[in-house]
Amino acid sequence: MTRPFREQVDEQILDRAAELFAQHGFAQTSLKALAESVGLSKAGLLHHYPSKEAIHEAALEMGRAQARLVYDDVARLPSGPGRDRRALELLTDVALERPGLVSLAFRPITAPGDHPVMLDGEDMLIHEIFVLAPEEQGTERLIRVVGALSALAVLTLTANREGDKTTWRPRIIATCFDALGHAGADVSSYGSDPLED
Repeated sequence: MTRPFREQVDEQILDRAAELFAQHGFAQTSLKALAESVGLSKAGLLHHYPSKEAIHEAALEMGRAQARLVYDDVARLPSGPGRDRRALELLTDVALERPGLVSLAFRPITAPGDHPVMLDGEDMLIHEIFVLAPEEQGTERLIRVVGALSALAVLTLTANREGDKTTWRPRIIATCFDALGHAGADVSSYGSDPLED
């Protein structure tokens, strides 16, 4: 298997696994269910990953890696509406392409205590991406960021379910941008270029 094809297969496996872990929890998700969801036998799945724990950790790491890519892209931009918009564009693109990661990232909220190792705010670099200082806990800005990301998660999952990501994308970004308090701001996008893996 060539490297790009292997990476694509691994991403599909991990996104689907993330979705199953999010739906059923770590303990209730079997290797058999994981394998069947991606069209592999258990042995075929174990060829890619040695255990269910390894699959789970790889899915979490894929989420962390995506967050690092977003941060690396926006880190050069000054704090403000332009950076917020670019972050939302990139996060929306990730979420539309990897709905399982979105579901897994929100598992601690929808089913707290299920599994001790989940993506959390630190893993997702949210404070760095949206330039939130530690002393801003409980501030309007933090609440707006959490609200915007919650809307982004729900809307991208719905867009995937509806099968209309292209139409939904600009509306998702605009809605989340408004949630951040930038309604009516005339901010040119820094570009709609996707993330480079």
